[in-house]
Amino acid sequence: MPHHVLILGGTTEARELAAALAARPDVRVTTSLAGRVSRPGALAGDVRVGGFGGADGLAAWLLAERVDALVDATHPFAEAITANAARAAAATGVPSVVLRRPGWQPGPEDRWHQVASLSAAADALHRFGPRVFLTTGRLGLAAFAHLSDHHFVVRSVEPPEPPMPPHTEVLLGRGPFSVDDETTLLREYLVDVMVTKDSGGAATAAKLTAARGLGVPVVVVRRPSLPDGTQVVSDVAGALWWLWRGGDRI
Repeated sequence: MPHHVLILGGTTEARELAAALAARPDVRVTTSLAGRVSRPGALAGDVRVGGFGGADGLAAWLLAERVDALVDATHPFAEAITANAARAAAATGVPSVVLRRPGWQPGPEDRWHQVASLSAAADALHRFGPRVFLTTGRLGLAAFAHLSDHHFVVRSVEPPEPPMPPHTEVLLGRGPFSVDDETTLLREYLVDVMVTKDSGGAATAAKLTAARGLGVPVVVVRRPSLPDGTQVVSDVAGALWWLWRGGDRI
């Protein structure tokens, strides 16, 4: 019977790992998506959509589906899912690892203002001009909904739902975007400040390069901490090493 690997998340790394595992005849790979995007991209192997019902539900699924290893490749800010995965793995004894791309690091020409949360980012905006390019994802708009003195430009794959700031302009689009694209956007919308999460990776880093070139300040929300005792790898190669050569896995 093939070894069963469960991957949590629809990140770039999750997709690359699923493709690598699906190519092996000795592996059954299942990727679990939260279902927040109505038209996710194609994935190799089996795909399930929707929540498990918390840590207990995930633990029951791991046992029922005879999962041999769990790879949490969710977004760095999917804090609740990562916590549930850690608890479910501990409860069932299923080996688990977090696949998490490294965070961004500011350079000498960057004008970064790092904060601990979306609410802290909202509190910091009074220090800048009124025109905000908000790139924190459509589910984070509620933290800024009370700010009526700012004009927000929000880019999202799908239309956001309220609550959101009263003066919000939504741009629908799916990346990756080039540095020229991002530079044009910042200029066209007269952006005074950008707000983003430290998602890391090259796919969405062009906006930071554009902000650096134009001298636009960036409020960067730091990543939440991982659960105690979590094993972490930084790329797909590290996850594959962990699965087969990093110890007694599968």
